[in-house]
Amino acid sequence: MERIFKQYKFLLIAVGLLVIVIFLFIGKSPREKLGIHTSDFSAYLEESGQKEDEDQKNIADMKIIVDLKGEIVNPGIYEANDGERVQDLITKAGGFSKNADKLKVNLAQKVKDEMVIYVPKIGEEINVSLFDEAESTTNNSEGKVNINSANKDQLQTIPGIGPSKADAIIEYREQKGEFKKIEEIKNVTGIGEKTYEKLKDSISI
Repeated sequence: MERIFKQYKFLLIAVGLLVIVIFLFIGKSPREKLGIHTSDFSAYLEESGQKEDEDQKNIADMKIIVDLKGEIVNPGIYEANDGERVQDLITKAGGFSKNADKLKVNLAQKVKDEMVIYVPKIGEEINVSLFDEAESTTNNSEGKVNINSANKDQLQTIPGIGPSKADAIIEYREQKGEFKKIEEIKNVTGIGEKTYEKLKDSISI
């Protein structure tokens, strides 16, 4: 008997250890088997919820509300995304009406929250009070005209700028986008160095 025990001693020990391991494993919860602790799992859920709330808040902060008025097919309040331009909002609203004076609207201007975009009729005198003061008045505190947002009438208040040059500036903005520096106005057809010297102290971007 003793000889048999010695012969199978290691096998018996191995079987005994296996039984102990199986017993301990069965006694654990499913999460413990997978190495997941309740506290860690709760922290993960809480962190995920906070991240989702932050993402939703960031999306809400990026929303821009704009008021479209005047000669537009469907005027009203529209929601815009950051980086969109006046042209994008007018397209959303169905485009210009047949009586719209398109030359008096800066289509390349980026929209901002609480902005008012007013499209006048052809031949209509623009009432500045119709515009949002922060967005539509193109003169800054020094009395300079913002060449990125001024309409045709406002551009003509700049020394040396008449109707044809005002149209050229608007056309340039629509094709090239906003001016990055005032010197770029010399790239507009009809505006050379002499004209620039006359107007450089009266414009801004």
